[in-house]
Formats: sequence, structure tokens, C-alpha cells
Amino acid sequence: MTTLGLVRIAYGVLAIGWTFSLLPHLYDLFGRDGLQPQRSPVEFSWTLLSFSNSDSAILGMWFVLLAASIALAVGWHSRIAALIVFVCVLSFQRQNIYVFNSGDVLIRLEALFLFLGPCGAALSLDRRRTAGSFWSAQLRAPYALRLMQIQLSLVYVVTVHDKLTGLTWNEGSAVSYALRQADLANIAAPEWLTMNAMLMNFATWGALAIELALGILIWNRRLRPWVILAGVVLHLSILVGLAVAFFSFAIFVLYIAFIPPETAESWFHDKEARERTFARLRPWRRKSAGVEIAKKPAKKKKAVAEPEYDDDELVPTRSSHRLDNPELEEESPEEVQYPDRRSRRLARQGKIPASDFVGSAADQD
Repeated sequence: MTTLGLVRIAYGVLAIGWTFSLLPHLYDLFGRDGLQPQRSPVEFSWTLLSFSNSDSAILGMWFVLLAASIALAVGWHSRIAALIVFVCVLSFQRQNIYVFNSGDVLIRLEALFLFLGPCGAALSLDRRRTAGSFWSAQLRAPYALRLMQIQLSLVYVVTVHDKLTGLTWNEGSAVSYALRQADLANIAAPEWLTMNAMLMNFATWGALAIELALGILIWNRRLRPWVILAGVVLHLSILVGLAVAFFSFAIFVLYIAFIPPETAESWFHDKEARERTFARLRPWRRKSAGVEIAKKPAKKKKAVAEPEYDDDELVPTRSSHRLDNPELEEESPEEVQYPDRRSRRLARQGKIPASDFVGSAADQD
């Protein structure tokens, strides 16, 4: 459940940021004297602010949401904190539906998924309280992670389907229209870029291809890192260019749900496995490391000096030791031709021929 713990921490940080984003215009957006003083009645659309939308009630719920988000990030009574975050986010969104987008809906759903799963089973104060270690993980059924993965896949598949049923995405001009909307643009795109048909066609159809890959190919383990990398680049581009609030960050939280459990555990518990993981994600680093190892010179063995003998001095040979111990292995051809160490050394150096040595040995006998 280390992966779910990472999702919980990332979502807790996201929820804290989302909560603080409401504070500057809290009363203007949700108060009695705000932009929508009376909430439109919708059947089964309940909210905590239905009982009271006074300024004190709104501020009190904001503090409750902040406290629950912090508790969720650190893993203190995680499931209860996730439920409180879900209810508070739902109440704010239903109080004024005109100031939120699909990214805020994802934030609400992610809180519900965390509540349904054992989100405090790893990397949490709950785990530290029960097992004595914050970094330990408990093996549990991954149904909460599976719900998040299916949610992400459906987001992209349905998005591609809806875009292809329109006109601008089929003709390749959708990105050009989006960049020219001044009320949504964070950075004003130059006219030479937005009016370049080739670049805008490439950006539009490239975005569709990445979204389709994220909806389908993300389930392939080998392709998953590269597909997610393409998605990160896509959403960072959207985040920089357009005012989409927390949509990209909510998507990034769902990306974390696709991290394999063994990979997530290796980051915290196994140093060698962590190095192997990074090596798989960066094959070019492994190749460069192999080149460096190949270029590294081999260590030279330290030469052992052999004892010096006079020419007339008898040298103890391996054959003499074999007479005392018949269990020793048979002599090699080199030992038969050169019975002692000095003769073998001189023969290797090419200083004496075999016939001269054998003759001199016979004369000595």
C-alpha cells in the first residue's frame, strides 16, 4: 500500500493548496452577500451550507477543511479525514457551481476514493501508531487504486471521443482557438504561433494522440513510464498556457496511482532495488555507465620475485615433492621438459633450449 500512501500525501498537499485558494474570495463566492446569495434548489443536491450560509459558518467549514487536509497529508485518522475533505469540498462546490471546473470535480472524487480504501496503511501516522514505523507498509487489497486508475483512463477516453465528435479538433484548429482566448490565457501567445496552420495542426492532433495513449496504453507496463511522461509534458504546457486552476495537479495525483507497488516500496525500503528502478527508467545512463566501466584500465597484478639460484646449484623440483607424496596430480608436459622452476623460467624467457638443459641434467646424473 505504499503507492496508496504516496497518492494520499500528494492529494493532501493538493487539498491544502485548493483550500487556501478559496480564502481571498471566500465570502464573495459563497456568502449571503456574495455573487450567488441563494443557491439554486436541485433535488438530492445537499450541502452543509444549506443549514446556514452565514459568514461564520462558511469560515468555520473552511477551517475544518484545512485541518482535515493537513490530517490527510500526514496520515492522521486518514479515512475520517478523507471523508471530511470530501463533504467540505462537495459543500463548497454545490454552494456555487459557476466558479469550478472539471479539475475541481476530480479533486472531490479523489477524496472519495481515498475514503473507500485503506489510505492510512502506509506512510502515515496511523501506521506509526499501529506498527511503530511511519515508513512501513501493510499489504491490502488495491481496489481504491484500481478505481483511480479506471477513473483516469475514462477521463482520457471520453475526452478523446467528445473532441472527435466536434469540428475544431478534427480540422486541427482547437489549440489555436484556445490560445487566443484572452480570458483563459496565462501567457499571451504570439500571433505567428497561433496563426501557423502547420504548428497548430501538429499541436492539436498531438494532444489527441497523447490523450488516447494515456487512456489505453497506460495499462501496458513497459509503455507506461513513457506515456505518463508525455502526459506530464502535455499538462505542464496546459498549466503554463491556460488558466485551468488545479486540473493538471489533480491529473498528476491520478498518475501516481499507476506506480507499481514494488517500485514504490523500493524507494523507501530497498536501496539496491531503487537503483535498479532508476536504471530501468533511464537506459541511456546504464549504457554510458557500461562504456565507462569498459574504459577503466584493469588492475595490474603485483609481480612476485622468484629466488635466484646459481647455475651449479640443485633446485628443488615439483617431481621430488611428488615422490614423497604419490597422491599429487601427474606432471604436466612443461614439468617433464623442465623439471625445476629455474629451468622453466629460463625456457619461458628463451635463454636455453630444451636439448641443452636435458643434456646438462644427464651429465650431472
